[in-house]
Amino acid sequence: MTTDQISRNKQLVDSFIQELFSKGDLDAVDRYLDPAYVDHDPPVPGACGREGMRQAAAMFRQALPDWHSDLEQLVAEGDIVVERFTASGTHRGPLMGADPTENTLYLKGINIFRIEADKIVERWGRLDQLGLLQQLGLIPAAVS
Repeated sequence: MTTDQISRNKQLVDSFIQELFSKGDLDAVDRYLDPAYVDHDPPVPGACGREGMRQAAAMFRQALPDWHSDLEQLVAEGDIVVERFTASGTHRGPLMGADPTENTLYLKGINIFRIEADKIVERWGRLDQLGLLQQLGLIPAAVS
C-alpha cells in the first residue's frame, strides 16, 4: 500500500467521524460505510451494521446537540486506521435513561477501522462507557 493511500485512508476516517458525529450528518453512514459494513463492537445495543452507527450518532446528537469529536491521534498501517478521540457535548436531552443535566459530558474512545476500496468495511471499538454512565449519574463514581 502506498503512502498516498494510507493518507487517504486516514482522511476518510477523519471525515467520516467529523461529518457523522460533529456535524450530525446521518447520510455520512451511506457515503463512508460499505453496504456490507461489519461493526464488531456495536455502539448501540441491539443495533448492528450501518444502522447501528446511524442510531448511535442520532442518539448522541439528540441528547447533546453540540456533540463533537476531537481527534487526539490517528495512526494508519496498510488498510487499518486507528482513531483515538475525546467527544463531548452539553447534556440537553434524555440519554441512556438519564434526564438532561446541562453538564458537559465527555466520552473517550479508540476505534479501529478497516478500509477497502475507499469505504469503511469493519470497525472495532472501545469506548469509556463506564465513565459516561458515571457522568450521567446512572452508576456511582469510583472512590479514590
